Amino acid sequence: MKPEELAEHLNFAMELAHRVGDYLRPLSGSTEFREKGPGDVVTQADEVAQAMIFREIESRFPASQVLGEEGAPNPTWNRGLCWIVDPIDGTRNFIAGLPSFSISIGLVEAGEPVMGVVHDPLLGETFTAIRGTGATRNGVPISPSRTTQLGRSLLVYSLPPRVRPDHPEMRRVNRVVQQASTRRLGSAALNLCYVACGRLDGYWASTLSLWDIAAGILIAREAGCSIQGLDGAAYRLGDASFCVTATPELGAELLPLLQVT
Repeated sequence: MKPEELAEHLNFAMELAHRVGDYLRPLSGSTEFREKGPGDVVTQADEVAQAMIFREIESRFPASQVLGEEGAPNPTWNRGLCWIVDPIDGTRNFIAGLPSFSISIGLVEAGEPVMGVVHDPLLGETFTAIRGTGATRNGVPISPSRTTQLGRSLLVYSLPPRVRPDHPEMRRVNRVVQQASTRRLGSAALNLCYVACGRLDGYWASTLSLWDIAAGILIAREAGCSIQGLDGAAYRLGDASFCVTATPELGAELLPLLQVT
């Protein structure tokens, strides 16, 4: 896509994310939910928000494909243009009224992320990126911390719902907490943005879906973060496992602890 086309798509996605955020903000902490699967929940607000996003995208860009978390079509997302949407990333936090959820809208061209917006409607923060132009928070350029040592880092991680004690992810956590400070915040998209802007020094996950990370991965990459698969190989969008760190040096210390069987 041409730069002016990407700018048009970004402005559209930002405006849309803000409108959806205005809808969601008063509902946080006061909504009912149902389980889609063990520990995996959805609210009516998720479904309404995704319908709002899809309707606007299909009206403005009818030739594009759309992929989302809540009962969405299943397009061939790595061909042509595809919008990848999570209407509420951090639904459990949203239900509880915890101020850590976001709206994530990413645009992928031929399998590569080219534009991303992550909007936090409670804090009023909007993280954005266009491929090759850097990343911003509320229009101001961002960059990761310069942390290179694991012992001085603050890390965040994601776990699958109701994870069993023998799950490999629990072994990763047990290894890392002995050497670094850790948090579990509940929104993958915000986790990526927080590493991108220097609030956190690293993030790893192994079971996420495309809609969780399509926008945030680009924001982290454009901010200057180091991104790898948990095996140390180059990360490709669509892989469920990854490690994002503020610096390559920190990644070199963290990755061996994450390589469990």
